[in-house]
Amino acid sequence: MKNIRQRTPKEIRHLIRKGKWDQPTAGLAMGYAQANLVILPQKYAFDFLLFCQRNPKPCPLLEVLEPGDFRTKFLSLDADIRTDIPRYHIYQNGNLEVTVKEIKNTWKNDFVTFLLGCSFSFEEALLRAKIPVRHVEENKNVPMFISTIPCKPAGLFHGPMVVTMRPIPPEKVSRAVQITSRYALVHGAPIHIGDPSVIGIKNMKKPDFGDPVTIQKGEIPVFWACGVTPQAIVMKAKPDFCITHAPGHMFISDLLNEELATL
Repeated sequence: MKNIRQRTPKEIRHLIRKGKWDQPTAGLAMGYAQANLVILPQKYAFDFLLFCQRNPKPCPLLEVLEPGDFRTKFLSLDADIRTDIPRYHIYQNGNLEVTVKEIKNTWKNDFVTFLLGCSFSFEEALLRAKIPVRHVEENKNVPMFISTIPCKPAGLFHGPMVVTMRPIPPEKVSRAVQITSRYALVHGAPIHIGDPSVIGIKNMKKPDFGDPVTIQKGEIPVFWACGVTPQAIVMKAKPDFCITHAPGHMFISDLLNEELATL
């Protein structure tokens, strides 16, 4: 049987749809863009669209579907948003109520789907440049922290930015900044480099989402804006209903990472 890391995005989505893969997607379908998911009732859609427009670092929009539409048209042509993500979080009034493997029975015709760029997409470029990506090395989910960096509010939506962290050797930090700056649609350049306390992170061993990773002696923690930010925003703003991906369990598209990069 072919190793899942050697499979195409379509093959991986098929495994997910059949319930045969429900793990984090970091390191899968290398070369192809992954996306964060937010699904909201239509009454919240304009406010959230405006929120994304005002906060492009944590919420870079890749595709927005029409109300009730669960088929992507830009990121893939055969995907079903209701089944093709390994795990979904369902929030009610800002509280995480349940984590499920599919949302077909939950789907309503007024749901609007937002797909946002994911930093997993630039990790391939980091690895090609021999810059370590520790959570991939350790087969873990990327560590994510709720920072004290405020997002710009829009309508109902307000709250703090979530960041991902990757420890980088000091001599490779500037190269990591150069590389990721090319990928503005998947969070782009780091939002902070160095002392975590400056952005309100008190304990690097206890991320708010994901897993802790090893920080080797001398390495510098580098932080990127994260597409899990909407989940922190939902917990703060408390819309009556929202569906997101479970952190690290992304939508794998048919779009190449390089199609999202600038020269």
